[in-house]
Amino acid sequence: MQSTPLGNRDGVAANVSPADGISPNDATARRARNLHFDFLVIDTHVDTAQRCFFEQVDLGVRAADGCVDVPRLREGGVGALFCAAWVPANIIGPPAVKRALDLLDAVREQVRRHPADLALAATADEIRRIHTSGKIATVLCVEGGHAIDNDLGVLRTFAGLGVRYMTLTHTADLDWAGSCAGAGNKALSGFGREVIAEMNRLGMVVDLSHVSDRTFHDVLSVTRAPAIASHSCCRALCDSPRNLTDAMIRELAAQGGLLQITFHTGFLSQEQVAAQKQCASEFDLRDKEIHEKCAGNVARILAEEQRWRDAMVRAGKLPHVSWEKVVEHIDYAVQIAGCDHVGIGSDFDGACMPEGMEDASKLPRITEALARRGYTDRDIRRILGENVLRVLSDAERVAAEMARAVV
Repeated sequence: MQSTPLGNRDGVAANVSPADGISPNDATARRARNLHFDFLVIDTHVDTAQRCFFEQVDLGVRAADGCVDVPRLREGGVGALFCAAWVPANIIGPPAVKRALDLLDAVREQVRRHPADLALAATADEIRRIHTSGKIATVLCVEGGHAIDNDLGVLRTFAGLGVRYMTLTHTADLDWAGSCAGAGNKALSGFGREVIAEMNRLGMVVDLSHVSDRTFHDVLSVTRAPAIASHSCCRALCDSPRNLTDAMIRELAAQGGLLQITFHTGFLSQEQVAAQKQCASEFDLRDKEIHEKCAGNVARILAEEQRWRDAMVRAGKLPHVSWEKVVEHIDYAVQIAGCDHVGIGSDFDGACMPEGMEDASKLPRITEALARRGYTDRDIRRILGENVLRVLSDAERVAAEMARAVV
């Protein structure tokens, strides 16, 4: 692990222009803009597949809502994004498999419709090549291991379609792995170990966001390739079981893995967690009303939840959460693990975004904030995307070694 002196940790970017996310003309702002649009910026988790499937949005057109489309990806300098086929935990069995396949197909259809802007990628080299060609690399992933329906054959089907990572759990325990929202801090089972071994063999990265602490440690004890937490934050700054403790961050880094900081306000802000507990009954009632109103349309449910949370902030029932919290979590994780083990996984179109980071066009703000905190060009390049390419390459190398061992 390497760590770099970070200079002024309190100097978060200020006076940000709403037009382009970059401050007025000063040397640091110019450097940050040049860096951001020169580097390969990778976001390891967006839930835009929901909007493509349920709302039939056209990603080639700038939308009035949502977080991700081609125009805003271009404005935000995004070179690659991982599109998650998220299957809610209450969908199980064959319907879970079908939901995942439908969402993957929805993303593939967007790529087919926009060949001048988007291209599917399944390897680190493909991401680099696509970026060099001026297109946005689109990588497929699955969120929720219940989507394989306890069948390694389904896992192999996903890999064959280009799925490059799978988040092992979502908000409920599986037969073979524990969720951080489950009961009893469940461990990885024998079949769970088979799943990890097969993912290693297939070159699929294991994603530990959403898992129980015990499953987290179990996976790191058996995986042969580095794992990631594709969209999580630091538990020391926000005490949520979805976030990683300092010890977990160190353990993940020691194994070569990554903590990809997410933008969801409920994982960024301890103040918001505390405020939400104070009005839990109101949240539960409103959540039930939204689900009944939207009748299973997950994309609309997420949009309604964002609008309602915004209203709660305006009413003073929830605190304002600034995009600068994202930078605080990045900086803290770097202090724990070094620049080689930290990145970004926004959860755009799948969570409630902080003020100033409402969509993909705002990502240059992170680069400027890091530059103002004293991060070097090399530091920023790794955090923005090079670390992800290394982990993908490591997973590919392990898969090749396992294939040679069989022969």
